[in-house]
Amino acid sequence: MDLLKILRSFEELLFEAMTWLYFYPRTMARIVARPLTAMAYSDREEGQPEEQRYDDSLSPPVLLIITLVIANVIGWAAHAPQPAAATPLAKVIFGSQQNLLMFRCLLFSLTPLVVTLTLLRKEGVAISRQTLRRPFYAQCYLAAPTALALSLGLTGVQRGGAWGAAGGGVILVATAWLVWTETRWLSKRLGIGRLAGAITALGALMRAACYMLLILAPAALL
Repeated sequence: MDLLKILRSFEELLFEAMTWLYFYPRTMARIVARPLTAMAYSDREEGQPEEQRYDDSLSPPVLLIITLVIANVIGWAAHAPQPAAATPLAKVIFGSQQNLLMFRCLLFSLTPLVVTLTLLRKEGVAISRQTLRRPFYAQCYLAAPTALALSLGLTGVQRGGAWGAAGGGVILVATAWLVWTETRWLSKRLGIGRLAGAITALGALMRAACYMLLILAPAALL
C-alpha cells in the first residue's frame, strides 16, 4: 500500500514537472507580450476554487521560483565568478547553489511585496494576508521575466568584454520594461494619470531597491 502511494506521488510529480516544459515558456511569453493582461488573468484565477486555478499556465510564485532556478543554472554553467574579495558571509551565499537560490528568492520577492503594499496603502485598504494575495501574485508575474533578464544581464557583466556590454543592455531594457509596466498597472488600479503613476511606480521600485541593498550590505561587510 505504501509503495502504491509512493508510485502515485511520483506519477503526479512527473506529470507536473512535464507540464512545466510546456506551460513555462507559454506563461513567460504571455507576460512579456501582454503583462497587464497576464496580471488581470492572475487576479481572476485567484477568485477560482483552488483546484481550478492556473489550469492553463503556471501560478506566479511557481513561475518565479522556476525562473530563479534557471538563472542559477545559467550562472553556474557560465562559471560566473564570486564577487572579488568576497566576505565569509558572501562565500556562504555564493558558494552554495541552494543558498544562492534562497537568497535570490528573497531579493526578487521584495519588489512584488513593496509594490503591493504601495497599492493597498494608496487605495486605503487594510493590509492582511487576504488583501495582499491577489496583487502580490500578479506582481510575481512581472518579477519572473525581470528576474531572469537581470540575472542574465549580471552574468554578462561579470564576464566582461562584449558580454558585459550586452549584459548592461539587457539590464537597461528589463528595468525600462518593469517601470513602464508598473506605471500602467498602478495608473489603472488607482485611477490616476500616467505621470502620477510613474512617480508612484518609481518610488515603490526605489524603496524595493533600498531594501535589497540593506539585505546585501551584510553580505558585503560580514
